[in-house]
Amino acid sequence: MLELSNVNVYYGDIHVLKDISIVVKEGEIVSILGANGAGKTTLLKTISGILHPRSGDIKLFGEHIENMPPHRIAKKGVAHVPEGRGLFPGLTVFENLQLGSYIPEARKKFRESLEYVLQLFPILKERKNQLAGTLSGGEQQMLTIARALMLRPKLLMIDELSLGLAPIVAQKMFASIKSIRESGVTILLVEQNVRQSLSITDRAYVLSEGVVTLEGQARSLLNNKFIKSAYLGL
Repeated sequence: MLELSNVNVYYGDIHVLKDISIVVKEGEIVSILGANGAGKTTLLKTISGILHPRSGDIKLFGEHIENMPPHRIAKKGVAHVPEGRGLFPGLTVFENLQLGSYIPEARKKFRESLEYVLQLFPILKERKNQLAGTLSGGEQQMLTIARALMLRPKLLMIDELSLGLAPIVAQKMFASIKSIRESGVTILLVEQNVRQSLSITDRAYVLSEGVVTLEGQARSLLNNKFIKSAYLGL
């Protein structure tokens, strides 16, 4: 589905992503792991077209997208849930969801999509007419993911799913990710909770200072000595 080959991204003269090569297969959940400043957020911004690589290829279903603007990549089925959520706090939950289905193909199936996301996150149905800015942190994260799903994406990218959430809420969010994958959506997940992330993930890549330093099946990475020492405190 998604393939990055030798992707290099710069902020001015600062080389942030260095020869990144990753593959996400259709139907997978793939995690991107790493410490703060490793380049994880930059990677998602590059895939979604907010940033453009100085060199390297990004292919979605075999089509080059590395120089496309974000709106065209979104139309091809890529939804990006950013770190910090990016909701419209002065609009209601329902209005935020409406904005998620802005492309014509998604707008045609608005009612079907709305029913799905309200089943996935029932609390949003109760809060439908409430301003997004008045929701709790967990409810805002649910709304952000629901809004992205209104696009009817083929690939859903989520930056820091559990950031700032209470542990019990974070567990519910990870469970929702499994449910979303079962509905046919491929997921690329950036997450600092390594144990939780690897528990639901098929494969993972570890970034360090803009370089892929480790990759593999999630189960094997959970038993990797470096992962245990650096991320799990074992």
